[in-house]
Amino acid sequence: MAVASYFYPPLAPYASDARLSRGRLVPESASPTRTEFHRDRDRIIHTTAFRRLKHKTQVFVAPEGDHYRTRLTHTIEVAQIARSLARALGLDEDLAETLALAHDLGHTPFGHTGEDALDEVMRNYGGFDHNAQSLRIVTRLERRYAAFDGLNLCWETLEGLVKHNGPLLKPDGSPVERYAARGIPVAITEYDALQPLDLASHASAEAQAAAIADDIAYDAADIDDGLRAGLFTLDDLGAAVPMAGAFLEEIRVLHPKLEPAREINELTRRVITRLVEDVIAEAQRAIVEIGPATADDIRRCGRTLVQFSEPIQAYDRGIKDFLFRNVYRHQRVVPIRQEAGNVVRDLFAAFYDHPVAMPPVWSAGLDEAEPARRARRVADYIAGMTDHYAMDEHRRLFGDTPDLR
Repeated sequence: MAVASYFYPPLAPYASDARLSRGRLVPESASPTRTEFHRDRDRIIHTTAFRRLKHKTQVFVAPEGDHYRTRLTHTIEVAQIARSLARALGLDEDLAETLALAHDLGHTPFGHTGEDALDEVMRNYGGFDHNAQSLRIVTRLERRYAAFDGLNLCWETLEGLVKHNGPLLKPDGSPVERYAARGIPVAITEYDALQPLDLASHASAEAQAAAIADDIAYDAADIDDGLRAGLFTLDDLGAAVPMAGAFLEEIRVLHPKLEPAREINELTRRVITRLVEDVIAEAQRAIVEIGPATADDIRRCGRTLVQFSEPIQAYDRGIKDFLFRNVYRHQRVVPIRQEAGNVVRDLFAAFYDHPVAMPPVWSAGLDEAEPARRARRVADYIAGMTDHYAMDEHRRLFGDTPDLR
């Protein structure tokens, strides 16, 4: 019985079309049942790196309770929002979801604390960047296929993974501001030499949708987790962030004496809805303004099109400032972050000095390796750890492992 060809949904003219993909580094036969972007989505879901996200911290290190976000639950929320945006804008939903699912693969244990610590110890060896690490995972470190290392993803997926936050190079070829001091991460420049990713252009609209979906999910989730952890109150938030205050007033008028858990949910769902609707309206306005006829017109237009309006950008900055003060730098969280950073620093020093302490698949050939190669292998090993595994490895090697609670 013949297998039916995959049905391609109608797309806007500026959407990424899987049938027009720039292809894979290693050519493969087409699937009769899935588009190229659909295949990429499936490959990411089946990686070991994706499965490990369930035991990597989002904000709180080793939180007590089962209801706080992990990297995996955050990723699923980002994917849901990215698909909603893509559908409303006529984009390829599979590509938007693929990029959302892959965007945090390179994160270390212990959230941004782990990344900061690993970047610190890697400073003399090229540094550590979770975005570049995601690229290393999908192009080198995942070893599942007989014909190639990595996942051999489509050009559009790799481009979106690297550039979802905007171009990495200015038109003159110099690094953009966030890379000006230290240069583009080596993992990105090395892969770009094999398969150029047009680092001076913007990414597709689907990648932009995944990026803004990440912001939306962060804002809502960190409000939710922070409230449930008792780091601040609804009234604290309402007083500091006018939009949240207006939502809170509306909820209390419509539902007086509502129990706290429901009140929190009513607030966060309003936040998500407001932000999603704003992005859709702003993107539609921008698209009408520039009139893109192809996906490359999006890349070449010189600015991000799928983003918040100016009033909501101000709200986004306000909520991030509030969360920075009341969550990430809360007096209960800061000591835990410091201890978690020390765990990563200790592990790096131990494995760098004694590579044999790592499993053989990681330590092989490192005794005589030059320092940068040795350091990068150690960083790859540590970055792939879950929070629990990092703590277990620290207990195995040291006698003073902190209790991160």
